[in-house]
Amino acid sequence: MARSLCELSHELNRQIGLLIHRSGKIEAVIVGDYGSLLIPALPPQRATGGRLRGLRLVHTHPGGEDLTDDDLMDLVFLRLDLIAVLKIARDGLPERLYAAHLLPSGEEGRAWQFLDPVHPAAQQVSFTGLVEALEQEFSRRQRTAEVDQGRDRAILISVSTEPRDQAEASLAELTELARSDDIIVLDRVLQRRSRINPRYILGKGRLSDIVIRALRLDANLLLFNQELNPSQIRSITDFTDLRVIDRTQLILDIFAHRARSREGKLQVEMAQLKYLLPRLSSRDDALSRLTGGIGARGPGETKLEIDRRRINDRLARLANELKEVGSERYRRRARRRKKDLPVLSLVGYTNAGKSTLLNTLTDSAIVAEDKLFATLDPTSRRLRFPEEMEVIITDTVGFIDNLPEDLLLAFKATLEELEEADLLLHVIDYSNPAYRHQMHVVQRLLQELELDNLPILAVFNKLDRVQMSAERWRQIEAEGVGVSALDQATLSPLLERAQQLMKKALATRDQGCR
Repeated sequence: MARSLCELSHELNRQIGLLIHRSGKIEAVIVGDYGSLLIPALPPQRATGGRLRGLRLVHTHPGGEDLTDDDLMDLVFLRLDLIAVLKIARDGLPERLYAAHLLPSGEEGRAWQFLDPVHPAAQQVSFTGLVEALEQEFSRRQRTAEVDQGRDRAILISVSTEPRDQAEASLAELTELARSDDIIVLDRVLQRRSRINPRYILGKGRLSDIVIRALRLDANLLLFNQELNPSQIRSITDFTDLRVIDRTQLILDIFAHRARSREGKLQVEMAQLKYLLPRLSSRDDALSRLTGGIGARGPGETKLEIDRRRINDRLARLANELKEVGSERYRRRARRRKKDLPVLSLVGYTNAGKSTLLNTLTDSAIVAEDKLFATLDPTSRRLRFPEEMEVIITDTVGFIDNLPEDLLLAFKATLEELEEADLLLHVIDYSNPAYRHQMHVVQRLLQELELDNLPILAVFNKLDRVQMSAERWRQIEAEGVGVSALDQATLSPLLERAQQLMKKALATRDQGCR
């Protein structure tokens, strides 16, 4: 058969390929041009697990080339059992058979192994035995049970034009976001570029390397630190055959899991639908974590038109429900104002320790986890200052850099609590190397929400995780107050400073009311 294939290929001056099933049945005959071969669309397969596709490709190279980079990429992306090339001699007869197969784990950075070239008539390697051994090794090295139990296994990707230290801090934050959503982080890729690739975010060569890495690690998800537009999601998904989500989708997913109150759930759903609406034309598996069963087939309208109409109708209903909830919240605030209790609100970057601080100050048991966005719904408690002054202390959702605009707008009703505050405590994770950047993010968001006119006390938290020096203490005392939210003994200076500022704020407010 090899001789006949080579003779025909030589006569046509075109590449000819055979897709051969593991059973030996020829699934397809492909005729290309002189230098390339276009493999038709193959049936979908599982994105994870130890199995190869069950097909091997044997094709001719009338020009006498070795296995090319395109051949090896087909081997990787299509997860073929084997790829083989018949090099054709000048007389049109087969010269040698050159073959390669995937490696379960990269040796010296390689994802494939070349077999020794042989004449087709002298081929003695048992393909069936070779493939069975490979699959056993893939299965041994891959922990598919975790995937089957519903935990995503992701490679995190960040392509940035920012300075390296900022880019690394942003990728570290994405890692924490993934951990907060119970995603297994297998690897992280950071690429700094002067210009972002408009189609694939990063170059095709780098993306190919990531696909190979995903194959070795049994990853089923690519998580991008940048917000992807619909065409980018489609292009990357088609190229990699992996699920693709971006940072915004991840945050929305976390919020969807954490929202407990009726208002919080309504706000999250509104943000999700606003994110989904412009992406309907490219909806695919990458959105399956968020879309649920929105839309249905029917006569008279296309599926896309039905989805858009239903989403817009649902958004209108959500807006009305949120308006009602907002009115209820306003009435609760009005009742609280009648009691003339001052309001102290905690603000800060997510996971700065706001809930832990509220728990320690008020002896409460609000859920406080070492995860980003552990608190979504606002919580209020009473707090008594040292001089028997009583206030309401409120915990709010944490801020984050590049917070999706729709999400910020959706949560604006919740953040209206801050408008009633007489004093803001800006809680800062002093143990985080990027704490200065986080401070600026919070300050910028407060400006956008027109809340920067309120009195603010900077509270540098988590000092128990930092080796404190005299210089650090001077810096903290010049800007605010330092605490460890886990240690009640460290909170006295905070209460004293907060009480002083609260009295000053109330006096200013009373003067303004006259």
